[in-house]
Amino acid sequence: MIPFLSLKDITAKYADEIHEAVLRVVDSGWYLQGRENEQFEQHYADYIGTQYCIGCANGLDALIWIFRAYIELGIMQPGDEIIVPANTYIATILAITENGLKPVLIEPKHETLEIDDSLIEAAITPRTKAICIVHLYGRCAMTDKIADLCKKYNLKLIEDNAQAHGCRWNGKRTGSLGDAAGHSFYPGKNLGALGDGGAVTTNDEELAAAIRALANYGSQKKYVFKYCGRNSRLDEIQAAILDVKLKYLDEDIKKRQQVAAYYYDHISNPLVELPTRLPDENNVYHLFPILCEQRDELQEYLKNKGVQTLIHYPIPPHLQECYKSYHFFEGGDLVDLHITECLAKQELSLPISQVMTNGDVQYVVRCLNEFK
Repeated sequence: MIPFLSLKDITAKYADEIHEAVLRVVDSGWYLQGRENEQFEQHYADYIGTQYCIGCANGLDALIWIFRAYIELGIMQPGDEIIVPANTYIATILAITENGLKPVLIEPKHETLEIDDSLIEAAITPRTKAICIVHLYGRCAMTDKIADLCKKYNLKLIEDNAQAHGCRWNGKRTGSLGDAAGHSFYPGKNLGALGDGGAVTTNDEELAAAIRALANYGSQKKYVFKYCGRNSRLDEIQAAILDVKLKYLDEDIKKRQQVAAYYYDHISNPLVELPTRLPDENNVYHLFPILCEQRDELQEYLKNKGVQTLIHYPIPPHLQECYKSYHFFEGGDLVDLHITECLAKQELSLPISQVMTNGDVQYVVRCLNEFK
């Protein structure tokens, strides 16, 4: 059986250092908001290329705190509009609606799977306050046109970098391209903890201070509460583990890129469509998505061949039950999101990780090419 992702094998690569890090925290007697957090935050900020990094409980919270902080600072207010891709994991949308903001859903390009920048300007209104791009699957979503639109209309650029740690655009890391970025350290990410974890990166000192307070009950000073916040902190053990794995992130990404290169060079089946191949700088291959009209049959076929695959994501956010009565658009009329819905019906993610062997990758390709 070729697993979709063997977290056990990935963790084993760094086992000695992880055990040492965990033991160090356990023996320290300090388990929250201590030296390990300070060290990881500094190292991750340096890696991403921002001045500030604020650890928090998970990637969803990271995005929630960005929007909430902008509201607290008077830059946004409930009812303001945030332009966001329609095809994304629901967390991106949840962070917007959690704050009483209105997501304006934009279709992706079928061939890139990322937000179609040619559709953004028509969706901008006087209530638009930000563009939130999502580097989905580890593919860079940033474009020159998006940068120009943010400048032209004075919009904040927020990055959902939950799946793209280490990706670059024009030499800069994703997570440093806009005004603020949310990161997830869910175990399956390229940089994953052994539990939940997240972070915000930014160069905005005022925003960073507000986010740090909001994630700590709203407190900037013990027992003094400036905001009505929540408890959303990265614990010391996870910070220590992430700091170990951060040292090897670029090395692990290179291995993923090698696996992806083999897929691109050798998958040859008229029933299977591959997304546009990006330069390695622009894709860290958190996932390797393919498209197939017979997606469910292909998944079952590969399962019977001993190849585990996953679907990302079978139901787009606008069709989820939790949003069935939500008015994403004026008058409550849902505009045509056929590309998003098509991708949801056709997407299948192949196994990809830094611990796959050459034999594993070759076997996946052989099975895929034999599918009829």
